[in-house]
Amino acid sequence: MYSRRRGRELALKLLYGLDVLPRDVDATLEEFWSMTRYPQAVREFATQLVRGTWLHKDEIDQFISKNSINWSLDRMAIVDRNILRCAVYELLYEEVIPPKVTINEALDISKKYSTPKSSAFINGILDHIHHTLTPHKPSRPPASPKSRKSSKPRNPRSRSKKNRHDSDPA
Repeated sequence: MYSRRRGRELALKLLYGLDVLPRDVDATLEEFWSMTRYPQAVREFATQLVRGTWLHKDEIDQFISKNSINWSLDRMAIVDRNILRCAVYELLYEEVIPPKVTINEALDISKKYSTPKSSAFINGILDHIHHTLTPHKPSRPPASPKSRKSSKPRNPRSRSKKNRHDSDPA
C-alpha cells in the first residue's frame, strides 16, 4: 500500500532526526507536520511508527543488539539503525502487519535510502529476529516415495502423445 510505504519513509526521516538531535517526539512531529502536506492516512501511520518506535527504543535496541553479530548499534549507519528500529517495532507491536511485509518494506526502503550492502545486513538481522519471535512449527515426517506427487501440473494430452510414441515401433 502506497500510503504505508510513504508513512514508513517519513517515519525513517523523523527517527533519523531524533537520533541525531534527540528532542521531544511530539514537538518534532508537530513541527514536521506543520511544514508538510501529506494525506491523513500517511500522517497517522508515520506518527504511529515514530511514537511507538521511540517509546520502545530501549527494548527495540536490545533486540537489535542481540541479533546483530559483531555490530554494536553505534557502529551502524544511522539510516540502517533506524530502518531496523522501525521494522522491529512493527514486528513486536503491529500484529496486523504480516512480518514478511514488514521485512520486505524495510529492505525496499534500505535500497532507496542506504548503501547497496545495507539491505543484506538488514535482512539478516530482521530475519533472525523474526525467527526468534516465531514459535517453531513441529516438523512433519517426509512423505514416502509412493505418496509424493509430481510438482509439475499434469497435462493429459502430452502424456497420451508420449505413450503413443513410446509404443510406436518405428
